[in-house]
Amino acid sequence: MFRPLNKNFHLSFKTIAKIVKRHKHVEEKVKVNEMNINIVKVGSGDKSVLLMPGAAGSNWTDFKPQIEHLPQLLPNYTVVAWDPPGYGKSIPPKRNFSLDFFQNDARKAVELMKTLNRSKFSILGWSDGGITGLIVAGRYPENVDKLVIWGANAYVNDEDVNILKGIRDVKKWSARMREPLEKLYGAERFAEMWNEWIDAVLNIHEKCEGDFCMKEVREVRASTFILHGKKDPMLSKEHVPYLRQYLKNAKYHEFPDGKHNIHLRYAKEFNELVAKFLLEKS
Repeated sequence: MFRPLNKNFHLSFKTIAKIVKRHKHVEEKVKVNEMNINIVKVGSGDKSVLLMPGAAGSNWTDFKPQIEHLPQLLPNYTVVAWDPPGYGKSIPPKRNFSLDFFQNDARKAVELMKTLNRSKFSILGWSDGGITGLIVAGRYPENVDKLVIWGANAYVNDEDVNILKGIRDVKKWSARMREPLEKLYGAERFAEMWNEWIDAVLNIHEKCEGDFCMKEVREVRASTFILHGKKDPMLSKEHVPYLRQYLKNAKYHEFPDGKHNIHLRYAKEFNELVAKFLLEKS
């Protein structure tokens, strides 16, 4: 004999359905002025956080563990991960590596979030995304709630130039680092794009005294969380102390054995640290 369903079962099912819906991602292209920007959006909270990938990166190649798990830790947030113009699925246009490509990304990121009716947002920026995030926070302070950065630098120096020259040939990369980007762009286009990025940074070093965002760093007022892999081979050692000196409202956490991709290598711990920071009162 079957027992009648308890009405509380229906309530539980509805609750579960809401949770599943809340954590289901939506991928779409958003018209931002003349460009179609590809985003992944997950969650339904009133607050917003934008995930900003590194050089040649995309939302899924750079932030899969964050897209999949941060919404559970941040129920009051909507998580948005973008492909910057010319990266990932935000093609066309072809990526424009002008001397001010970081500033252009910053402007477009603010325009994107305004288009989504989320003009006040926090930022998680990795590497190039961290540089862009610093520019957004410095130039558009009214739009930024909190800022989280790792693997980022305010300028490029001679040591960094030598590091970049050593990683120009993507064939020398590990398969784990190279293959997701080759799958995204094709092996030939990825190698070409990477060399375009290297050349752009070298041009900034030569023509702009290496300045990415030194002025903007001094103007950041948002609460900032600097995370750092102590063994990061992509940055000369002076960059993190520089950021800690000039970002006046910053806290710091170090992964002693971490390298450049701490958010992937230590995803669970990283996500928990970031969620705690975002949920703290400023």
